[in-house]
Amino acid sequence: MKAIPLTSTDLTPPEATAEVTKNPCEREVSVEIAADVVAAEMKSALERFQKHARIPGFRKGKVPASVVKGKFEQEIKTEVVERLLPGAFREESKKQNLVPIGQPQVIDLEFEEGKPLKFRAAFEVVPEFTVDGYKEIKVAAEPTAVDEAEVQKTLDGLLERGSTYENVDEDRGLADGDYASVAFKGKGTEEGAEPVEMNDVLVDIGGENTIKDFTENLRGAKAGETKSFDVTYAEDFGDERLAGKTLHYDVEVKGIKKKAVPELNDEWVKELGQEGLNTVDELKARIREGIEHEKKHQADHKRKDEILHKLNELFPIDVPRVLVENAIDQRLERGLRQLVSQGLRAEDIKRMDLSKLREGQREGAVKDVRANLLLEKVADAEGITVTDEDLDKEITAAAMQGRQNPALLRQQLEERNGLDALRSQLRCDRALDALLKQSE
Repeated sequence: MKAIPLTSTDLTPPEATAEVTKNPCEREVSVEIAADVVAAEMKSALERFQKHARIPGFRKGKVPASVVKGKFEQEIKTEVVERLLPGAFREESKKQNLVPIGQPQVIDLEFEEGKPLKFRAAFEVVPEFTVDGYKEIKVAAEPTAVDEAEVQKTLDGLLERGSTYENVDEDRGLADGDYASVAFKGKGTEEGAEPVEMNDVLVDIGGENTIKDFTENLRGAKAGETKSFDVTYAEDFGDERLAGKTLHYDVEVKGIKKKAVPELNDEWVKELGQEGLNTVDELKARIREGIEHEKKHQADHKRKDEILHKLNELFPIDVPRVLVENAIDQRLERGLRQLVSQGLRAEDIKRMDLSKLREGQREGAVKDVRANLLLEKVADAEGITVTDEDLDKEITAAAMQGRQNPALLRQQLEERNGLDALRSQLRCDRALDALLKQSE
């Protein structure tokens, strides 16, 4: 049968629909509200309508009850349903120890005056399950040791960023290791190609990342000379706008420069201006600590993903569809928000096949929901709690990161009923941390 929302004002009989796949998380309760209770609510509703009804020929509040009932019978019944069904449903669910997830749907509503009001309500619940054996999940820790080569690579990067480029005053041509200061104009050889023009570019002659044609055509050129040549870009060139195309370039050599890399010594370290750094050894130690921290962070993140994967495999519980749909909504919202920040336009979004995008997110959403339900159960087993103080700290940290007012962020969360969701997420995070710690 076609389901209607519990608070629906539509009292017309539902239509038959095609049979759907059995939902293992769906439950159903049958509810009957006594005829005298219905009659009392009908009487109260009629009085409310009678008090405010405006009907030609009668003064406000003086319309006979029979006239009001005849004109507003459907509306009165709707109000009775909206007032009686939620409470009756909650009472019956509580009696059967059922905790509904999402909006219950009413099916087979029977409402005849003078008789009990009967209906069935379908809804989803989180199925009963245990996580016995979760402590057996083991994930090997990855090595996070840092070698000297990694430290040196970071040091080289710092020195490179601190490099300067000095003019070469000698009367000579460009050689490998030089930097050519150039201005160029480029244009594709195909008809209608848009020209490209830049006035101040440094070309690393013989450099690893320099296009070979630039090196070969500029090598030996002196300041003031102009070179003209074609460049054919590979099909897999990193810039899609140039991949597979041939461009003609007119290049003016404005000057020759040499890169001056700072000398690695204590004086240079002090010039970096970082608190607590005065020597090369201190800089190396901090670089090492930073690399170790990042390696550990990445290793822990990878191990947590593996733990969640094993948790899903070990406890393949059914999950409520409504939670999955909510998770899909959140995934799509995050993805679209990121795309918009990268320049996606509203008209581009309108052209997207959202139904296809939703289905593409379904498998991941199911795993997310299942993982959260399992982590909640682990949190119960571990006695993990999140205090109001914990919640305040998290809100303050999130507000600082987003440059918001903590009080305003809390208010926004309260308005969206987001505090409970945040508390639940913090419990899940702590449960996952506990699993990580015991999995070593």
